[in-house]
Amino acid sequence: MRKLIYILLFLPMALSAQDGRYEKGNTHYINGEFEEAINTYIDILETGVESGNLHYNLANAYYKNGQLPEAILNYERALLLKPQDKDIQYNLELAYSQTTDKIETVGEFFLSTWIDSVRNKATSDFWALLGLSCFILTLLGAAFFIYSRSSIIKKIGFYFGIIFLFHAVLTLTFSYQQKNKFIVRNHAIVFSPSVTVKSSPDASGTEIFILHEGTKVKVLSTLGTWKEIEMGNGNIGWIEENSITII
Repeated sequence: MRKLIYILLFLPMALSAQDGRYEKGNTHYINGEFEEAINTYIDILETGVESGNLHYNLANAYYKNGQLPEAILNYERALLLKPQDKDIQYNLELAYSQTTDKIETVGEFFLSTWIDSVRNKATSDFWALLGLSCFILTLLGAAFFIYSRSSIIKKIGFYFGIIFLFHAVLTLTFSYQQKNKFIVRNHAIVFSPSVTVKSSPDASGTEIFILHEGTKVKVLSTLGTWKEIEMGNGNIGWIEENSITII
């Protein structure tokens, strides 16, 4: 595991007002008191404060305490808040490598993969700010095009505006997608040691395959106490909702 780097990471102002509990949790972690660190971090989360750093440290404590599903869940939640963080990505991949189920994901078109990697380099707020800046520059280009008497300046303003309009649309789209990914939580982690996936939302349904704790699934729909889930390899089935925890 990579070193816990809380010293160089700053939480939101709201977190600093939690009576020193964050620092207390970090002290427990450094001293190897992982259960105490977990309880302290959870105590902060229960006040409504949420931070990528907080979930990351909580995940590290769970990992050190041998609670793999809980660690993966909190690494995933940390990654939603800090999608560009390399330490979170690294530790999450390390945690997944220790799960029982090795799911081969369906290959994506290389362009989609590249776009996703670019979008995940920043948060929704960053893309929104960049998009707003590009839109302002678009208006500036339009002003040059409309009010300038020079044909050269008009051409520069026109192309300038078109270029920044494209970037404004692109970055604002990235912002919406990042925000939507955080709001619409349709992925989950299996928490049961093992659970049978059924062909229908019923205990008497045909058994399709078995999943083990720590596996990530996508939730497609809900029917009563059953969830229709999809695996990374495209397999679909039904699972009881108490077997999974939404990211």
